[in-house]
Amino acid sequence: MGDSVMPSERPDRLEEACAVFGVYAPGEDVARLTCFGLQALQHRGQESAGIAVGGNGTVVAYKDLGLVTQVFNESTLSALQGDVAVGHCRYSTAGGGGWESAQPHLSAIDDVLIALAHNGTLVNTTRIRAQLVGQGVQLYSNTDSEVAAKVIGAETSRTHHLREGIRAMMCLLEGAYAMVLASPDALYAFRDPNGIRPLCIGRLDNGGWVVSSESCGLDIVGATYLRDVEPGEIVRFSAEGMASEQGVPAGPRASCIFEYVYFARPDSVLDGQNVYTARREMGRILAAEAPIDADLVLGVPDSGLPPALGFAEASGIPYADGIVKNRYVGRSFIQPTQAMRQNAIRIKLNPLPQVIAGKRLVVIDDSIVRGNTSRKLVEMLKAAGAVEVHLRIVSPEVEWPCFFGIDTDTQDQLIAANMNNQQMCESIGCDSLAFISLEGLHRAVTADHPGFCDACFSGNYVIDIPDSLQETGFFERNRVTSYAGGAPRSNTTTEG
Repeated sequence: MGDSVMPSERPDRLEEACAVFGVYAPGEDVARLTCFGLQALQHRGQESAGIAVGGNGTVVAYKDLGLVTQVFNESTLSALQGDVAVGHCRYSTAGGGGWESAQPHLSAIDDVLIALAHNGTLVNTTRIRAQLVGQGVQLYSNTDSEVAAKVIGAETSRTHHLREGIRAMMCLLEGAYAMVLASPDALYAFRDPNGIRPLCIGRLDNGGWVVSSESCGLDIVGATYLRDVEPGEIVRFSAEGMASEQGVPAGPRASCIFEYVYFARPDSVLDGQNVYTARREMGRILAAEAPIDADLVLGVPDSGLPPALGFAEASGIPYADGIVKNRYVGRSFIQPTQAMRQNAIRIKLNPLPQVIAGKRLVVIDDSIVRGNTSRKLVEMLKAAGAVEVHLRIVSPEVEWPCFFGIDTDTQDQLIAANMNNQQMCESIGCDSLAFISLEGLHRAVTADHPGFCDACFSGNYVIDIPDSLQETGFFERNRVTSYAGGAPRSNTTTEG
């Protein structure tokens, strides 16, 4: 599971798997609407993008490596004509990168094509893949998403009902999935029984329907948010309107709590909760849990800015814009030199010495994964004249890998799984380090949410992890109970 990337080359962030978008709107330019929707969701994946359109009895697709605006132009969009479309932008977690892994994936149902786009990760596809290959089904990538598409195609060919094919896939495959599917004449949306990854429904003014990973995707095309796709639900959009049925029974609710911390755009609404409001509240709670005497509060752009405002409000320490982000640096196919790689954080972030020189700083960030980015950030701020740098993190310690659609390192690469707070503080070079408590994070999001997955912090997985994944090295239980040096953990540590 995961890309074949050396630990030193892996991003020092929890990275999202991808985004999905779907439109059913006869008479509208559905490919163009989908392209705009994907642009709004570009933050969820920058590796590849694709759109498939259904109409005139068939489905056609176009996809390539790169950002949405690099893959699509007037010519490619004009060639995609139909009444229904699904789109995808990808950050790979399972199956690696490359054009073959780009989505949507196509599958044949006798002489009819369908196209599937998937956000999430399935955990039990190894055996199913072998069965499909044994049945003569041709697979073109190593992705779990293509396995899902082929299962739906094969089961639909057997039952002659597409919703039965989708239901069979939902019964057979386990893990996290928010999926949209285009047939020649209908759009389908369905979600895993725990609702791990987000998916919402909107309505266009002309009566068309839109499905998006986040509500910000609805906003950009002028769709009105209606509701979320419920866990285990199958929703069909066609000439008959919207129809819903339960594909599989809903299980314990486990929406990914890290969506609120980092992944989702701040203007999105997830499960009725505005992300910006939740992040600002995280900062307020963290200020109460881990107070510090300092001159300025800075947020690490972009996800650290709302909680930094909340921290400043609650603490009374002035807020300042002291770190500038280059917003035009995405995933690049132009590789930096080795010298640039050594200071890679400068490609995206740059301090303002005029603001921070001579100041004691409280720096708010969303998470610490391996610690390398935090270490470089502290070095950069102190080189710019900061007298003290106190890191405050609006998520708890990341100690466990995620198997449900987030790209995390093996557990031996997670700094919090191998060091206590004092050791992390010394390794990163900050003057103090504190994380929000898990209870505080839950309280910041909302008190009446039906339930979250917080396994990356707690180790409590809502789905049993197959032995085949545990044996890959991602899962080393002993590491989190035996910190290097054996020192006890505390919420805040100050050097000296």
